[in-house]
Amino acid sequence: MPVPAWFDDGKIGIFIHWGPYSEIGYRKGGKGYAEHVPKMIYEDSTHYYPFMRERYGACPPEFGYKDIIPDFKAENWQPEEWAALFAEAGAKYVVLTAEHHDGFAMWDSELTPWNAVDMGPHRDLVGDLGKAVRAEGLKYAPSYHRERHTSFFTTKKYKVNAEARPDILEEIRRVPEAVSLYGPFGFSNEAVDEYVARWKEIQDKYQPDMLWMDDFPIYTRDGNNVRKGKARPEIQYLDDQLRAMITDYMNNGAANNQPVYVNNKGGNPNWPDGVGCYEKDNLKLPVIGPKWQSCTTFGTSFGYLADEENPNYPHHKKTVEEVIHEMVEIISRNGNFLINIGPKGDGTIPAWQVERLKAMGEWLSINGEAIYGSRYWKINQQKEEHISFTTQGEKLYAIKCEIPENPFVIAGTQDWTAKTVKSVALLGSDAKVIWQMTTEGLQITPPQDLGNTKYAWSFEITTNENQHHPNVINKGKEVLKGTKKVDLDGFDK
Repeated sequence: MPVPAWFDDGKIGIFIHWGPYSEIGYRKGGKGYAEHVPKMIYEDSTHYYPFMRERYGACPPEFGYKDIIPDFKAENWQPEEWAALFAEAGAKYVVLTAEHHDGFAMWDSELTPWNAVDMGPHRDLVGDLGKAVRAEGLKYAPSYHRERHTSFFTTKKYKVNAEARPDILEEIRRVPEAVSLYGPFGFSNEAVDEYVARWKEIQDKYQPDMLWMDDFPIYTRDGNNVRKGKARPEIQYLDDQLRAMITDYMNNGAANNQPVYVNNKGGNPNWPDGVGCYEKDNLKLPVIGPKWQSCTTFGTSFGYLADEENPNYPHHKKTVEEVIHEMVEIISRNGNFLINIGPKGDGTIPAWQVERLKAMGEWLSINGEAIYGSRYWKINQQKEEHISFTTQGEKLYAIKCEIPENPFVIAGTQDWTAKTVKSVALLGSDAKVIWQMTTEGLQITPPQDLGNTKYAWSFEITTNENQHHPNVINKGKEVLKGTKKVDLDGFDK
């Protein structure tokens, strides 16, 4: 599966976790994935039932997640304003949660009544945003997370034959149509067929540029290890249908002359090497790997978490500087930076997230030549002096993430001669940059005028030869070595 130029060159994407869970905006302890609260209401009833009674006046089974959906109205949502902000932030593609683990469809679906046109906002959120972002020239990928829905409201996770929680069953007994929101439970052939049908509806209605799926924990749980040839019959059927679904998506793209792509999510990648880009939450590869992507949070949650709006929030939120540095380091290692926002239920984006998006855009407006369309160098980072590297043809970009106040040497240029370098400039500054070749490598003396950029400074080194030489580590285990430890299920962080 070739990497499309729009993805390889675009580098920056916006991820959006938005749905009925955004109206809750809460998580026990004030940190973690707030978009998982719909299932945690039932899983941790000792904490969340009193919260529900205080917030809504009742708790399950009288009042459950299904009853929160009418409060999700998106009443202040302006998709054109979102799209303009994403373009200003420097993004080249947008990934909106078309359906998260909760089972609510954010599009005009004919397959389920639990959708954003028939309930809640009474708008085609997926369709309206797609029109707006494409009008800005951005690529569009409604994300699909339903593979983990069949374990979301059950007593045990990642079981072929899962059982719904008692209060979920009681809600369904009282309101029978709720079964199509909370269920199905487990991996029957019918559940798999419904999964494929919903994606096919998204594909036919919106022609996504990327098939973004979450990871499939069942592939390595409950007696399965699919990629190693071990699968229970129901999961073998799941894999057969998914491979057919991906193939159909690729063929549909080819028929429409649309260069499309797929992600390969999870600590245990779902697909064989070469089928889509490797991806994981807040992933930081320490090496240059095959094309990969980090879906990255500004704070501790993907979905809206009201506590994060507090300026005195006690848990870590990334500063603008940290966001810029992470973006640069990911791109220098052949990755894409998919930064997430968590809008409120009314469709407004928290101000502290808008601030970071605009700062990204301001930095990229000056330093974009070192980012967009770039390729990795023979090394990605020089820890001494905190420098990351990218290339564009015969240009090497040394992106210094510490204020360049003193002369510094690029150790990886030790074998260069004075004839190798044609010029050195600092993006965003007209001041002359002094340089010389030394026995240790190219030495750069920064100018006093560092221009208008902040947080990271890109030195453009024009040479007499192509600086990109493919040298990725292609073996999965080698690529994974040393990655940041994260919760691969994403449920309990």
